[in-house]
Amino acid sequence: MKPLKITVRNAEFQIISALRTNRTKRSKEKEVFVEGTEPIKQLLAAKWEISRILYRENFPLSHWAKELIVNHPNAKVYLVEESLYLELSEKENPSELLVTARIKECIPLSEVTNNLPSFSKQNPFYLLFDRPSDLGNFGSLLRSADAFLVDYVFVIGHSIDVYEPKVIRSSLGALFHTKLVFVSDFDSLITFVETEKNRIGLSVVGTDSTGDYDLRKHQIKSPILLILGNEKKGMSVQLQSLCDIIVKIPMLGVVNSLNVASAGSILLWEVAKSRK
Repeated sequence: MKPLKITVRNAEFQIISALRTNRTKRSKEKEVFVEGTEPIKQLLAAKWEISRILYRENFPLSHWAKELIVNHPNAKVYLVEESLYLELSEKENPSELLVTARIKECIPLSEVTNNLPSFSKQNPFYLLFDRPSDLGNFGSLLRSADAFLVDYVFVIGHSIDVYEPKVIRSSLGALFHTKLVFVSDFDSLITFVETEKNRIGLSVVGTDSTGDYDLRKHQIKSPILLILGNEKKGMSVQLQSLCDIIVKIPMLGVVNSLNVASAGSILLWEVAKSRK
């Protein structure tokens, strides 16, 4: 099929541009903007539906790009004038393709247990991020969550838009494989925790640089809900009250804390290495 052409900032260009920059537009359209070969490959591997494929004028496409276009006949394909393509791209050296894709529906907190994979039914690994505020940190943490087989990533409170292009890039496409749950209110979280405590003896472990439990001396393992606090404010008082224990990573240098993505990765590995 012959591609449609975008040579001016027409209505379709404005929509695509808004999907890249505007949280409200992404929420309304239920679509994301994706750039980069690896994120696009992960998007495909996770079976997200591609809605648009864009490439620029006078730029030869690789076999991979041509094959992607052929294999997605339901996606709209656009040939974009070079200056406009560069305007859409966020990279110094733009990718050969830009795509938009439909956001998969997230399951509610009440359905999490019923949708656990079989090997995690009695031994789940949950991660909760309290009001994440940094796009790069959140994306990096999703890479670690994927690497260490976290079952679900919960997000609570006012936070960044998890579908921002920078989150997608910094996660290297791990976002598309992540089972995200948006916790709408604290009461529903309390109910979930109480249910899981009764069902499989879930432990709730908070993290803070001033925690009472030293990670060198205290093993953390699943079934677990691991809570990471906001980058600047730490865990909310409500979440602290939900914790069975609060652990700290001992700091041996002069700096008294770690970046939340780095700290989170260490803690995720501590849980993962004890899982069978």
